[in-house]
Amino acid sequence: MTPTRVPLQLRYTPPLDAAALLHHFANRAVPGIERIEDGTYTRSLTLPRGPGVVSLALGDVAAGPPLSGELALTDRRDQAAAETLCRALLDLDHDPSPVQAKLAGDPLLGPAAAASPGRRVPGAADATELCVRTVLGQQISLAGAATAAGRLVARFGAELGPLADGTVTHLFPTAASLAAADPETLAMPRARARSLVGLAAALADGDLVLRRGDDPATARDRLLALAGIGPWSADYIVMRVLGDHDVFLASDLGVRRALERAGLQGDPRAAAALAERWRPLRSYAMQYLWTI
Repeated sequence: MTPTRVPLQLRYTPPLDAAALLHHFANRAVPGIERIEDGTYTRSLTLPRGPGVVSLALGDVAAGPPLSGELALTDRRDQAAAETLCRALLDLDHDPSPVQAKLAGDPLLGPAAAASPGRRVPGAADATELCVRTVLGQQISLAGAATAAGRLVARFGAELGPLADGTVTHLFPTAASLAAADPETLAMPRARARSLVGLAAALADGDLVLRRGDDPATARDRLLALAGIGPWSADYIVMRVLGDHDVFLASDLGVRRALERAGLQGDPRAAAALAERWRPLRSYAMQYLWTI
């Protein structure tokens, strides 16, 4: 099978802080499914008719839209689905103007928003992938979580075959393949392994359905009903998979440290109270808060 290669041109409302997106993906890149090289982000995609690979030139947006890239597809009919995934992953349907207006006069976040306009909230290329990576990242470093995810990819992920692009060699494992795994054989703490397999089973059986634009409160309740999924994990998944613009992770360590560096109280109650002034765009405000 010879892959079909399609040039990609993604429109967006400028400005776009592509450097922040590239930094985000670089710090979390999972071996086998993602690569960052010379300002280009390359990753595999699970598409309706077969696997795909996308390369996005995030280091080359100075001239403004469109964002360029290339798709390698099993079936040309998957082009529209791949573009939709890429837009969600990069949050390209977001208009940054309301965020800039909301934060322009904010004494805490105003300078950061002015210095780096166009921040996006990274989305998800696949709900199962983002959920699993969130569970893997509980109480370990970004590098540790990426390594753990890479082990799952190597063991349970399907190979890309002719679509392989250098070190991008696999798809992320499906929910069904992870649901069938024996938690005792996974290289992670037993409680985390059981949580991961239970989450995958809920996704595979259709008991848990997560789609961009779905009702955040309903999704959050269903996530919290699963063993091992706490408020931070549920909110993080809702923010990235569903694209909820108004999530604030009050208990997040990065939030606490940012507030304390600014001379403010960083405990969850105080953080949540402070963030009320950023409604209904707290997800974007948090992107800036993490930088100060």
